[in-house]
Amino acid sequence: MRRRDIEEIGLSFLDVICCGFGAIILLLMIVKTVQPIVLEETDLELDGIVALKRESKFDIEGQTRVLKRQIEDEQRQLDQELSQLARVKQQVSDILGQFSAAEDQAVQQVARHNQLSEAKQSLTDEMERLLGLNFSRLDNTIGGIPVDSEYIIFVIDTSGSMYNFAWPLVVQKLQETLDIYPTVKGIQVMNDMGNYMFSQYVDTWIPDTPARRRAIVGRLRTWNAFSNSSPVEGVTKAITTFYAPDKKISVYVFGDDFQGRSVEVVVDTIDRFNAADEDGNCRVRVHAIGFPVVLGQAQSAANFAALMRELTARNCGTFVGLASYE
Repeated sequence: MRRRDIEEIGLSFLDVICCGFGAIILLLMIVKTVQPIVLEETDLELDGIVALKRESKFDIEGQTRVLKRQIEDEQRQLDQELSQLARVKQQVSDILGQFSAAEDQAVQQVARHNQLSEAKQSLTDEMERLLGLNFSRLDNTIGGIPVDSEYIIFVIDTSGSMYNFAWPLVVQKLQETLDIYPTVKGIQVMNDMGNYMFSQYVDTWIPDTPARRRAIVGRLRTWNAFSNSSPVEGVTKAITTFYAPDKKISVYVFGDDFQGRSVEVVVDTIDRFNAADEDGNCRVRVHAIGFPVVLGQAQSAANFAALMRELTARNCGTFVGLASYE
């Protein structure tokens, strides 16, 4: 009986020892998974990652600043190029405008040249008697107008537009017209309403003397009679009052516009008083000089040009349109 008890006690001791070792091993395993050194290694690894990320961020921000500066530089360059392009476009526009103006001026000059070319000066026997065989004109200002008359009448528009803007040129052209007639038998001056410049010479001729010519030019400088800017009254009065079969007469109309309603009515009215003979010779020549006061600005200027072209063509005369005040 004693031996059996000793064996049972020995087995139980071994069991206890084994269980103790097992518990120690288990404790060692549990303690190892939560060792402090493992946590420290994890913190160091995360710090490295954060440092790398921060460095990458700095690199990206640096590249962004570089790209931003490049964009700003390119934008400034683009603005400069756009500004330069705008200046070039303006220069091209100015050049085109100058070309268009030059082209229009060339067309006008060609038209005036053709107009002057159509007006041919004739030298008749009467002109030879008055001026002489060797006479030659030194001034072509009244180019193309026949100067074969013994008597000359000026019908001058004395309206405000003429007096205020073209009067020095009117005085100059009257003087030049007188100069191409060195000697005539009579002169008369009236405005477009038929009012005479000199009351002492109403319905009669002014003698052609140097003193009378100077008086005409001097009086014209300040002559400002009322006018309706329609030459029909003055031309009609000049023809009906001074026409004579034995006289060669030229009427010079100076004006800038026509305020009447109908060009045709004026032309027909003058035709009734200045009908041509069987040979086509007019009783009185009618010439006209147009002054560029309202040229290109009023329909009345175009009406005046149309009237004068038709009136002078039907009455054996010439119309000359001036292009400037020079």
